[in-house]
Amino acid sequence: MTLTKYLSVVLLFLGTAFTTAQAQSLKTPAPSPNQKITQAFGLSEISVDYSRPSMKGRTIFGSLVPYDKIWRTGANGATKFTFGQDVMLQGMKVPAGTYALYTMPGKNKWTIMIYKDLTMGGNVTDYNTGDELIRFDVMPKMLKDKVESFTIEFANLTSNSTDIQLLWDDVCVSIKTTVEIDKMVMDNINKVMAQDSRPYYQAANYYYDNGKDMNKALEWVNTAISQNPKAYYMYATKARIELKMNKKAEAAMSAKKVIELAKEAKSDDYVAIGNDLLNQAK
Repeated sequence: MTLTKYLSVVLLFLGTAFTTAQAQSLKTPAPSPNQKITQAFGLSEISVDYSRPSMKGRTIFGSLVPYDKIWRTGANGATKFTFGQDVMLQGMKVPAGTYALYTMPGKNKWTIMIYKDLTMGGNVTDYNTGDELIRFDVMPKMLKDKVESFTIEFANLTSNSTDIQLLWDDVCVSIKTTVEIDKMVMDNINKVMAQDSRPYYQAANYYYDNGKDMNKALEWVNTAISQNPKAYYMYATKARIELKMNKKAEAAMSAKKVIELAKEAKSDDYVAIGNDLLNQAK
């Protein structure tokens, strides 16, 4: 090989290596970025790990995502849910753990499949119904405004229920999710209330929020107030309990105490709460 050819080969190699190095160091936005979200729920959490493709002017359902075909429910790999405790999805039990979510979108119904095998990922050609934990149907709802990027969110959140919503284009699919916490909380209340250091305020709040024995709730909140007489937020709970018991005169006195102590503490929010409770007691 002549010197000229040798130098040409060396320069070609260096140029290719430089171009490759540039490509490896170039970072660009992912077309379907990953998102991880965690929602406190019940006595634990629900976590979601999924990717978010965008419409980009395309027709989604019935076209990009065919009807009545298994969809990985996102882009790239499969969407994964982790439930920190046992839950019910549309009334069907799902033990605590991590599962993949697959769906079959349809014009008038979606089939939701909770899948035990986490290794399959987005390759739905290997889908095996024997690896399903549960499946059920839900009805899609049409949205007024289109959602550009595929979105999973938690809506209508309460202490023991939420709606897991899948939104994309003009479609919303909602999965009713519930958890049984009352027995666990009541057992825990009974246990800790037998101890010397008792969470009177928290127990009173739970009794109020869940329609338990209001006489016991009032007893506990009064004990909590005796231990912390400047706690305006406790007086607010007391007023709410008294309103539920239809003790309006007592609720009015508690509401006035909320306003008085909240003003001292410069808590405008609770001054407003106290005034609202006072109006309810009239």
